[in-house]
Amino acid sequence: MYLCYVDESGTPDIPGNSNHFVLAGISIPIGHWRAADQDISTILRRWGLVGQELHTTWILRSYREQSLIPDFQNLSWDQRRAVAKHARARQLRNLKKTATYKLYKRVRKNYDHTQAYVHLTRDDREQFVREVADCVAGWGCARLFAECVDKRHFDHGLALRSVGEHAFEQVVSRFEQYLASIESPDASPCHGLIVHDNNETVAKRHTGLMRRFHEQGTLFTKIERIIETPLFVDSSLTSMVQVADLCAYALRRYVENQETDLFTRIFTRARCEPGAVGVGHYAPATCTCEICRCQRLEKELQK
Repeated sequence: MYLCYVDESGTPDIPGNSNHFVLAGISIPIGHWRAADQDISTILRRWGLVGQELHTTWILRSYREQSLIPDFQNLSWDQRRAVAKHARARQLRNLKKTATYKLYKRVRKNYDHTQAYVHLTRDDREQFVREVADCVAGWGCARLFAECVDKRHFDHGLALRSVGEHAFEQVVSRFEQYLASIESPDASPCHGLIVHDNNETVAKRHTGLMRRFHEQGTLFTKIERIIETPLFVDSSLTSMVQVADLCAYALRRYVENQETDLFTRIFTRARCEPGAVGVGHYAPATCTCEICRCQRLEKELQK
């Protein structure tokens, strides 16, 4: 039995606030779930983040108030929390008096989502995320499945689905094909379950799609090994969905901004075996990224 934890980065809306939408899934055998979860918990503990959510986008944002606090990097974690909390409270009071409510609300949301990480400098937070990525890279039993969609070139008529639906179908198909490839003819069937970050709108849409896939298959394969519809969970309570969030973030930053640091770490877990590609990039044929290079290599091997 394999669990595939799924999360997204960017928005599937066109144009939306990003050029790319990425849906990523990290698959592990059910027998390795506890060890993987403990690996992430150990790293969180080391950085003073016990019980906190690993949300990569918020972790890697710039916290302006830290740069305005003298000698911030030399303070203890408790001191950093105290002075950052004080600076943020002062900023919110000022904004409430002088700024529009929209700006005040946006800044307050940013503070709420990043409060758990204020004791870490920008360098600390980058190193923390790298440690998690390196940890995932070391999970030899894990496989990364994803679809990266360049929305500027997405053809609804060709794909026959919306951006989000297209990405979900690709991830489901690749996970199914992987389960088929590792199944032993002399053993019991190899089954999988998709565990998805909870979103009411996405849950309804993907549940309906998965039911259709079970009945009719996808455009690429029959669905015989993935059981049930996706299990939707609260990502703040499930570290493995948070790992999927990191993978989706790393992929999107690579295809959109050519940022390679996190990408090269987690891409080691992508399926690039003969006869299969685990990560796809819906992009022009002229794209020279590593994902497209793997896709072209696979097509050449199939000739």
